[in-house]
Amino acid sequence: MTEHTRRTFLRGAGAATAALAGVPLTASAEDDSGWTVAETATGNTLYDVAYATGGAYAVGTGGVVLERTADGWRKLLDGGPTGNGNNLYGLDVTDDGDRLWFVGSSGAIGEYDVPARTLYDHSAPNDVTNNFNGVAVTGEAGEANVYVAGDSGKIYGSFENGATGTWDDVTPGSGSEINAIDFHGPRSGHAVDGNKTVFVTDDGTTWEKIGIADANVNFYGVDSDGADDVTVSAGGGMLHNWDGSSWIPEDTGDAGLRDVEADGVDALTVGGGGKVYRRDAGGWTQEATPTGQNLKAVTPVDSSVEIAVGSGGTVLER
Repeated sequence: MTEHTRRTFLRGAGAATAALAGVPLTASAEDDSGWTVAETATGNTLYDVAYATGGAYAVGTGGVVLERTADGWRKLLDGGPTGNGNNLYGLDVTDDGDRLWFVGSSGAIGEYDVPARTLYDHSAPNDVTNNFNGVAVTGEAGEANVYVAGDSGKIYGSFENGATGTWDDVTPGSGSEINAIDFHGPRSGHAVDGNKTVFVTDDGTTWEKIGIADANVNFYGVDSDGADDVTVSAGGGMLHNWDGSSWIPEDTGDAGLRDVEADGVDALTVGGGGKVYRRDAGGWTQEATPTGQNLKAVTPVDSSVEIAVGSGGTVLER
């Protein structure tokens, strides 16, 4: 099976989002970097953003799910998968782009069928109601492998599209919260926890520690592009890249970097105080943004319209 299928889908989604790219979705705030502030239908903090069939989606506190349309960012869902208003912290998309999966507080897990406009509730698997910080999905709609990062230090997984009774869990480390999780193959990926640890799996079940010694900062985001290509975003402006044999640290400043998306040499990372950094062949460079709000997540660097989201319902577009 070809790896990076979701990223391949995102490139294909460019045709769909290109039609929206010229639509005036943004307010007037802009700077030389090209980032603009988009108007949104919420003041809730947005914790994650992704592209799926038809466009971009974001999730946040109060269980809000936003959809980017030709008329701007509007609420697709409010209250989360259960309707109880549980905060949503993580979002991912099936390889074909047809299903959104989102997770959050009190065991919230939702699956949204984009073409059918239908919501499925998978919350509290095995009666677990801990907070879930992130989700990674591989495979196509209705046949996905689903991996959830738990605040209790566990990783929960279902190889049967989240069906009841198909969830297993494992504690890969010390029990510190799993802050982020990402997969580059059907059962191959990486996760980071609150104890400065990176884990790797090749079967979706067994996890091993691969670093990072002497990091001295908290890990917040992970981009898993292959067994020898992993990028971790962290506190203190630090990023760490695994090349298959060693971790290479890079220092961008002092902002806590909450998310990172890489595609080969090119990459984007975002964090506190509206910070955005871009990597190319020359290294990491800060880009000016028209906001001081803390940013929580960013779309892949190869998106037709790059999007970053954060506090106060902030959405940046470029």
